[in-house]
Amino acid sequence: MVSYYIYIFLAFIIGAIATAVTIPVIIAFCRKFGYYDQPNKRKVHHQAVPRLGGVSFLPALALSFSVTMLLYYTNANIPIGFHYSAVLIIIGATIIYLVGVMDDLVNLPANFKFVVLSIGSSALPVCNLALDNLHGFFGLYEIPIWVAYPLTVLVIMTIVNSLNLIDGIDGLASGISAICLAFFVYLFADVRYMIFDVMSAAMLGVVISFMGFNIFGKVGRSKIFMGDAGSLILGYVLAYLAIKYLMVTKDDVYTHVNPILIVYSMFIVPVFDLVRVAVTRVASGYPMFHADQRHIHHVLMRCGLTMHQALAVIIALVLFFMLGNIALDDMNMPITIIFFLDIALYLLFFAVAFIIIDRRETMREILS
Repeated sequence: MVSYYIYIFLAFIIGAIATAVTIPVIIAFCRKFGYYDQPNKRKVHHQAVPRLGGVSFLPALALSFSVTMLLYYTNANIPIGFHYSAVLIIIGATIIYLVGVMDDLVNLPANFKFVVLSIGSSALPVCNLALDNLHGFFGLYEIPIWVAYPLTVLVIMTIVNSLNLIDGIDGLASGISAICLAFFVYLFADVRYMIFDVMSAAMLGVVISFMGFNIFGKVGRSKIFMGDAGSLILGYVLAYLAIKYLMVTKDDVYTHVNPILIVYSMFIVPVFDLVRVAVTRVASGYPMFHADQRHIHHVLMRCGLTMHQALAVIIALVLFFMLGNIALDDMNMPITIIFFLDIALYLLFFAVAFIIIDRRETMREILS
């Protein structure tokens, strides 16, 4: 029988190749019809860049997943089944993908996007994929369905929107996603759950391939942004994988690490940033969805870092929280205490950053 890991590698390669082939076509399309992300005071880039890179994500994922699973079922002589829940999840993903594409093309109103994203996010709990066990978080374990279903939608919406809003510099949303997807490849391999391991690997191949264009592409030639189509579908896929992993490990049979801690730790940086920015906007009298320069990458660049240096710091911060929390859990520290420790460390990080900014601005005033 073909090795388990051959299929994982195949899914990764097909996803990467499909993206690499598709993105140049998308760049040519953007040039022809003028679909560019234009620079302004809020954005860090200074030249117009094509913004539809994420249009390739869902088709490349679907191709890679379908081909790999077809080969797996054929070689393993397993009949191909298709449950109604899979149809609903595909519909949910398609809805979120299409609203992202439309937003990249015509800039949809925020309220309309919120409603449509809510509808798409509801596909998971409708399929009984719900966050129904908190594994001791705030002392809670199994929770009733009437709480689990809306909580699941809230979690999906939070992950999707946090990844969408943090996508402000080259490689940030895709870099965080790549780390999360690599972890999911490992986690699903550990429990030998082929379908979701293949999905994780396929999406990882798509993201890594896109990062080559996004980070290393030359402006005016091969550089492209993922846009909302990319960040929204990335957030949805990650949320889906996270909730599925929690369902698989709900009885703590497959892992010695608290599964909800693993999943929660992946999204600390984008989610905490979403909450911090929303709170500071409201406290300052701004609308919650008002675009500004309060995000973590803006703060780091005000500290004097270049865009790539800010990216490196944020990626390091993501890994710090993920690996640090797992180490604390291994020392039997309760997840609730870890959560409040994470908040304290996150706030400390920004306290130091704003001290640096204040000193830089003071020095600038002195020298001017």
